[in-house]
Amino acid sequence: METKFHLAFKVKDIESTIRFYHTILGCELGRQTEHWVDFNFFGHQLSAHVSNNIPELDYCGKVEDLKVPIPHFGCILDENTFTKLINKLEKYNVDFIIKPQKRYQNKKGEQQTLFILDYSDNALEFKCFKNDDAIFN
Repeated sequence: METKFHLAFKVKDIESTIRFYHTILGCELGRQTEHWVDFNFFGHQLSAHVSNNIPELDYCGKVEDLKVPIPHFGCILDENTFTKLINKLEKYNVDFIIKPQKRYQNKKGEQQTLFILDYSDNALEFKCFKNDDAIFN
């Protein structure tokens, strides 16, 4: 059996969450109630739960010369999917909190990366490695 990842996280409302994850990112809708909604997030299960207590981001992560928001989540995509995602985000005028760029250029772990916020201010990072063997090494 293929392993799937599950993440439950807080959002401000169901409507804007469906717009962001389903309409913009293209994630298939799963089960939902008035308090939560599931998505197929690039083959993994996201469960978005409505909360009035969403914590502020802390830009304490230091990667090369960037300060990245913590917490954040996302996916490692292939280059074609990564490029298509950038085009979708631009089409829907989603602001990049860190614009698409290369990190560790010409080094082990070279990758393209970008950061965005969903409509509940959850930070997401999408990345694409030049060589998938470098993901963990």
